[in-house]
Amino acid sequence: MFSSLKYLTFGSRLKHSLVSFPSPHTKFHCPSRQTFHLLLEKCSSMAELKLLHAQIILHGLAKENLTIGKLISFCAVADAGDLQYAQLVFDQILEPNKFMYNSLIRGYANSNDPKMAILLFRRLVGSGLSPNEFTLPFVLKACACKLLYWEAVVVHGQAIRLGIGSQVCVQNAVINVFVVCGLVRHARQMFDDICDKTLVSWNSMIGGYSRMGCCKEAFLLFQEMRGWGVEPDVFTFVNLLSACTQTCDFNLGRYVHCQIEITGAKTDIYVQNALVDMYAKCGYLHLARIFFDRMPYKNVVSWTSMVSAYANLGLVEFAQQIFDQTPMKNVVSWNSMISCYIGQGRCREALDLFLKMCDTRVMPDEATLGIVLSACSQLGDLVFGKKIHNYICNNNITLTVTLCNSLMDMYAKCGPIGAALEIFFKMPEKNVVSWNIIIGALALHGCGLEAIKFFEEMQGGGIWPDGITFTGLLSACSHSGLVDAGLHYFDQMRFIYRISCEVEHYACMVDLLGRGGLLEEAIKLIGGMPMKPDVVVWGALLGACRTHGNVEIGKMILKQLLEFEPYSAGLYVLISNIYSEAERWEDVKKIRKLMKDHGIKKFKAISLIEIDGCVCEFLVDDKRHDRSRGIYSMLDQLTDHLKSVGYFCNLSSACMDVEEI
Repeated sequence: MFSSLKYLTFGSRLKHSLVSFPSPHTKFHCPSRQTFHLLLEKCSSMAELKLLHAQIILHGLAKENLTIGKLISFCAVADAGDLQYAQLVFDQILEPNKFMYNSLIRGYANSNDPKMAILLFRRLVGSGLSPNEFTLPFVLKACACKLLYWEAVVVHGQAIRLGIGSQVCVQNAVINVFVVCGLVRHARQMFDDICDKTLVSWNSMIGGYSRMGCCKEAFLLFQEMRGWGVEPDVFTFVNLLSACTQTCDFNLGRYVHCQIEITGAKTDIYVQNALVDMYAKCGYLHLARIFFDRMPYKNVVSWTSMVSAYANLGLVEFAQQIFDQTPMKNVVSWNSMISCYIGQGRCREALDLFLKMCDTRVMPDEATLGIVLSACSQLGDLVFGKKIHNYICNNNITLTVTLCNSLMDMYAKCGPIGAALEIFFKMPEKNVVSWNIIIGALALHGCGLEAIKFFEEMQGGGIWPDGITFTGLLSACSHSGLVDAGLHYFDQMRFIYRISCEVEHYACMVDLLGRGGLLEEAIKLIGGMPMKPDVVVWGALLGACRTHGNVEIGKMILKQLLEFEPYSAGLYVLISNIYSEAERWEDVKKIRKLMKDHGIKKFKAISLIEIDGCVCEFLVDDKRHDRSRGIYSMLDQLTDHLKSVGYFCNLSSACMDVEEI
């Protein structure tokens, strides 16, 4: 007969001991429940647990709630567990007890499917069992993960009714829900009501202030915490440093660092990464680099923080250097470097880097796909954009609202507005960004009436427009010559929706009035602007002056342009064209001299063309293409043909000279 002690001896080699279990039909050889409980505690993998589960079934203990409860607990809570296996075992039990429910709720609250924890909680209450202090904190955690504020209020109400609402673990969980939902005042009220605050209470509240960017409040609470004699831990320091980072408060961040050094507080990799991030985002990149270099151990977050630090300052080469040195790159590392290239207008290099990322078998996430689609939008690279769309479809990636918005924006800016509309109509859920993109897309393609129709549908659907909505709408009215409609929506924006007018709204209205020939009204609108007009506003007015041949207003604008630094070459070229079209050559020469005196040069515009799925770029007098000789030969033939049929362009040499500056 095997003793319990003998089973425990086999516990260190559980697999062998399980194989050694005698048959359940052998008399006196059935291991006790306590033996199974001890062996369950010694499990280190699901393979061992499944062997043990088989023995539990063979020995007729599958209906022993205590034994099965411990088995479910391992599967649901242990790092080596399997939540789906726990659910399968749970579903076989006719009347699960509170311990089983609590284990499974805890497992789901810490998983990628926290909503299941809430559903299990409802099932627990429906079965007649009362939740306890081990149930509710994890249910509240699940509510926080899904931003289910009212569900959390109901759970808190049940806690009060059951007499456990004042337990600190429950109150801490409620604070977390309020913080995540952005209700920091409610969180503070709950915090002040806690009689015996734990370190978790203080950290939750400091973290809440940090999350909301309330740096001052976070540090005042930290001082109060120290006054009560509560020692901070790594979570306290990370929260405080995060608050400093958000507000770019270098002095307070330095104070936290000094506190850590003076007190000799124990720090971990998270605190060290937070320090690097704080120094970098506060603009002290050299201090961030010094601290980074001194770190005895660096993880992928450490390296990525430095990449982002250089990227945010536009130091692409330094960012690339750190990125190349990163030993283990994750998707965030790649995203940071790709974003760095896009931020500096180097979109082609960003797409090349994305292809390298795919070669390393790092799976792109939603953020990756969004920024890559943004690069396609800027380049007008429809071919690459379609490849990304196909990748999303072929890999069954969930089309979230954000991803759909990125795809719509790409298609709209690359040409096929129909594809953008198709995505819009198929979206099951739309936010204000979705409507803004489609209205802006229709504006870009000159579909003013359609843009207005979508705006009216947006209002009917209860979506509240913002400033970006009206920028697209006013632009649509401008491009389609809908002056009255534009004036109507401009008034609606200010007086109905109470949206403050930004300079881009005024630029749209100046363009609208200018295209309609209402130059005096446009000048009057500029005079009433609460801010100084920028080059876009003056450019819109100059464009209208050229369209309507109004030289005098163009001359007046020239005086305003002399105040701008840096000078805008495009506006001076516009004025030059106005003078040349009016055949005022002396004025054209003056503009040319003015541009030379100020060192203003007109940058050559780059054009893009797609041929057989490949996007080529070219500019004036470009010889970079392999087949440039043949291209220019064909252009000469076309020019000769146009001349032979009587088509010619009568441009003066003076105007051409200014265009070439």
